[in-house]
Amino acid sequence: MIVVAGESLIDLVPDGAAAPLSPLLPRPGGGPYNTAVALGRLGADVAFCSRVSTDAFGEALIDGLRAAGVSDGLVQRGPEPTTLAVASVGPDGSARYGFYVEGTADRLFALPERLPDEVRALAFGTCSLALEPGASAYEALLRRESERGALTLLDPNIRPGLIPDADAYRERFAGWLPYVSLLKLSEEDMGWLGGTPAQWLGHGPSAVVLTRGAVGLTVFTPSYEVSVAAVRVRVADTIGAGDTVNAALLHGLADRRPESLDADAWSALLSYAAKAAALTCTRPGAEPPYAEELAGPSGP
Repeated sequence: MIVVAGESLIDLVPDGAAAPLSPLLPRPGGGPYNTAVALGRLGADVAFCSRVSTDAFGEALIDGLRAAGVSDGLVQRGPEPTTLAVASVGPDGSARYGFYVEGTADRLFALPERLPDEVRALAFGTCSLALEPGASAYEALLRRESERGALTLLDPNIRPGLIPDADAYRERFAGWLPYVSLLKLSEEDMGWLGGTPAQWLGHGPSAVVLTRGAVGLTVFTPSYEVSVAAVRVRVADTIGAGDTVNAALLHGLADRRPESLDADAWSALLSYAAKAAALTCTRPGAEPPYAEELAGPSGP
């Protein structure tokens, strides 16, 4: 089983023309939530670990998990409101967000006593590791499960507007690395964090996957690096593309560890992730593909 730990929220996405007062459509979102849904659609055995509101948006988020085949047995519930993210989409399909997070349910996540014995991998990232008090609980879960031997994926997915002290966050990020098996991040994340894959590889992760937008994906390991090109598609927006990459990587790894893959295996895995992300980009909002859409030689 794969566990995805982190926030769920509602993305308010412009409907049609990107004008300041365009109607906004509510869509399920949040990096970890999107990753869990993508894993479910790919056919993985996956559970979501978070705190979700009992309001109408929260019920819709739970329904979305169940529809994708994601277990909600590790989800905590509370009466606090659901986090909202107001998206603005640029001409190239890239998205920027304004967040409404004060007093919302996912910030009150509490460390679970234990996870099921069959958990083999966990994914973390985005707002959940930046906003207290929940951030400390997610961090404790990362450390505990890594020490237990689980594979851990970290996608920092930096949202600068949610980070009050950038230097403190960068220091905290460095403290997570010894507990991370696979670090995945974007070029924008790398620029904001101010490090390099070579530096990070020396402090914990076995591999670093860098997403490079329309250019493609690159993996860095202690011995080599491998790049694949992006799949060319007509882009509706890029919402959820990076989260789909997370899911494709974890699903494609199956029972393997990142350090066990050779260059050819990484090339196949990155190609699979690139195809999955491209399909997500053809649809408005975070709508990852299903397993049958990715069947073929580039599958896991």
